[in-house]
Amino acid sequence: MPVAFCFGGIAVIFIAWQWGPQALYTLATTTYGEWTNYILITIPLFILMAHFLERSGVADDLYEAMYRWMGPLSGGLAMGTVVICTIFAAMAGISGVATVTMGLIALPSMLKRGYNKLIAVGCISAGGTLGILIPPSVLMIVYAHLTGESVGALFMGGVFPGLIISALFITYIGIRCAFQSHLGPPIPREEMNFTLKEKVLSLKAIILPFLLIVLVLGLIYAGVTTATEAAGVGAFGALLCIILYRRFSLKVLDDSLMGTLRLTCMIMWILIGAKAFSHVYTAIGAPEFVLKIISGWEINRWVILIGMQFVLFILGMFMDPAGIIMICTPIFVPVIKSLGFDPVWFGILFTINMEMGYITPPFGFNLFYMRSLVPPEISMGDIYRSIVPFVVLEMIGLAIVMLFPEVALWLPRKMIAGR
Repeated sequence: MPVAFCFGGIAVIFIAWQWGPQALYTLATTTYGEWTNYILITIPLFILMAHFLERSGVADDLYEAMYRWMGPLSGGLAMGTVVICTIFAAMAGISGVATVTMGLIALPSMLKRGYNKLIAVGCISAGGTLGILIPPSVLMIVYAHLTGESVGALFMGGVFPGLIISALFITYIGIRCAFQSHLGPPIPREEMNFTLKEKVLSLKAIILPFLLIVLVLGLIYAGVTTATEAAGVGAFGALLCIILYRRFSLKVLDDSLMGTLRLTCMIMWILIGAKAFSHVYTAIGAPEFVLKIISGWEINRWVILIGMQFVLFILGMFMDPAGIIMICTPIFVPVIKSLGFDPVWFGILFTINMEMGYITPPFGFNLFYMRSLVPPEISMGDIYRSIVPFVVLEMIGLAIVMLFPEVALWLPRKMIAGR
């Protein structure tokens, strides 16, 4: 069953059982409260921003710039693809945009030039996951809404972990292709006959994305606007990108708005069901029950934290990350707070785990996206094998953030201290 109705159905059964049919009015008040929540306006705005950017042509120009600068390097096109995915992650709050866009642009280019299919597919699948960690992130907005944490603090907390994981991807590709150049052969010099002036001029493709990223995140960091207002600025900026790139049409506008509507409605229905479930879960005393059980265990708090990460990783193989965050947040976060861990830091760990969920089989969204984009000679088994080293790298990134919490907390603290 759709996860929204699983949550909502359980809430209905327990409300009627515990308090009688007259208490079902709480479902109506919960629905009204969710759909009129100011912070949740951020979700459709960032999704609209992502849809505009997907159709703007920004990715084509960015890829051309990376092709000119990084093409002569072993694995250069794959490394450049990860760089573009990182840039897209900082402009769009969802995972699929970079995966689909680079699957259409970069994958045929890499395969045509003899790149190993596992490197080519893996770098796109994994690079696309950065969209939910590097701000803005729709998943972080949902986490903030469910926990009461600051959206801005979570956004800032994802910056350095996202850049570290991106750097791990690039370093892995660079080192492996340096020793095994047949996996990502450099483009022949005769094909790379660009002058220095042409290469420098290609960098103008970075200007608009850079301005959009600085504008959205800078406004939040400086406290000039709320995350919701910054999302509105970002969506308008993305619309300007379409106009400046001469890609604007009524069809593009209609497709972007309808795509935003469909995805927003899906997320909001899940939120309504999850919030109703959360209210019942809290009302029957489940959080206190779980806390009493855990407090009775004489186990180091870090063992409990690592156990939670393992549970999230396993769930990521079989469930939609949106569903996982709805189920686990009301259970895990009270425990995390009672153990003395920072909930913003835990939110970043949660998000990194959900990144892995997007590329771990059998239920990895990005794997399904790639299946629809790859040529027939690349099998689903090839796609599964391609993500193995990148999942390991994400685990290393998760371990770094766990061992050094300041990686995720330094920027949010600077943001708060500066206000």
